Amino acid sequence: MKTIANLLISVVLAIWVVAIAIISVQNATPVSLKFLTFQSVQIPVGLVLAFSAGAGVIGMALLQPLWSLAGSGRNNSRLEDDAEFFVDDEDL
Repeated sequence: MKTIANLLISVVLAIWVVAIAIISVQNATPVSLKFLTFQSVQIPVGLVLAFSAGAGVIGMALLQPLWSLAGSGRNNSRLEDDAEFFVDDEDL
């Protein structure tokens, strides 16, 4: 089951990389990013997309262990409650 999940994650990531590559090739015009009063130098759209996707992947890779640590205490009690709720009537 874990290998199928890893395969699906790899396929989705590969599709995103291909989409970013196609968009960046078709949109080679330079753009300038603005945030409040700050403005960046002009860089191609593909580079902006690549940096954004890379930052998102790295950010999620760093945050995922923190989420699993924060939710580990609550999941055990919830699983025990589910085990008591789903009881087969034939066993009684």
